[in-house]
Amino acid sequence: MRIFHACDPHGSQQTWEKMCRAPQVFKADVAMMCGDLTGKAIMPIIKEKEDRWYANPHGSKKTIKKQKDLDNFVKFTKDEGFYPIIITSDKFEELKEKQGEVKELFGKLMKDRIAEWLDMAAEKIPKEVDVIVNPGNDDDWVIDDVIKNHPRIIYPLKRVVDVHGYPLISLEWVSSTPWTTFRECPDDQLMVKLEEEFARVNDHTNLLCNFHDPPFDSGLDTAPTLRSDHSISKAGAMEISGPVGSKSVRAVIEKYQPLLSMHGHIHESVGFSSIGRTLCINPGSEYREGILKGFIINLDDGKAQASRVEL
Repeated sequence: MRIFHACDPHGSQQTWEKMCRAPQVFKADVAMMCGDLTGKAIMPIIKEKEDRWYANPHGSKKTIKKQKDLDNFVKFTKDEGFYPIIITSDKFEELKEKQGEVKELFGKLMKDRIAEWLDMAAEKIPKEVDVIVNPGNDDDWVIDDVIKNHPRIIYPLKRVVDVHGYPLISLEWVSSTPWTTFRECPDDQLMVKLEEEFARVNDHTNLLCNFHDPPFDSGLDTAPTLRSDHSISKAGAMEISGPVGSKSVRAVIEKYQPLLSMHGHIHESVGFSSIGRTLCINPGSEYREGILKGFIINLDDGKAQASRVEL
């Protein structure tokens, strides 16, 4: 049985389109896109007059004078993970004064894109392939029902999924971050959530784990160390990095020794490692560059082997 696993697209249209091609390219039986599905911001495009628009990508004003250039800019912002909307200057000023309306709009845009993505997956991925999709810590709760209610997609949270005879448990929560995201908590509370998932199964021999947070000090959780103002710590000109994963995730892997543990969350830490008999992987993410990073995992006779791939 072969799994294609990827994560952290953060709203990038191009990354998701590649995700929909990957199962056929790599002849996978199961396709998994697990964690941090949504983008981080709306991109307002202000219509000044006929055939003239402007936007402020990354804080720098960009003027657009042709419909073709507008179409290209909309595509570019979607590929970067933003949510472009074309509005008048009056509506833009109105939205700046109504944060509740902005939040509602943002939620709608996230739900609409997730719905579009799931329909794309259902159309592009061969019908015999199981498609597993779940949110991560960065994702607003508004998208969960969109995934749950899709007839083709498997939403794996708070249940055991039978993956071609292998039981799968999942947890999208992570230990506390500097960013105060939707699904994070102190590591001791994360342990309670993890134990709840392991309690769903009696035999861990062939167990597959889909935990967004990687295990602490595993080589899959190395990221720049941040100061209190969220700037990167440096020694001279060199950035300081260190392990930022979950000690609780590591502890349950050491305790239960599942066959496979799939992670994400830390974009910089691409790779795989073993904790006892457990193969642990993190494909990493370069969503802004439109690069889909993933792992092909082959499961055969109680053994797991993984290979990195990119599209």
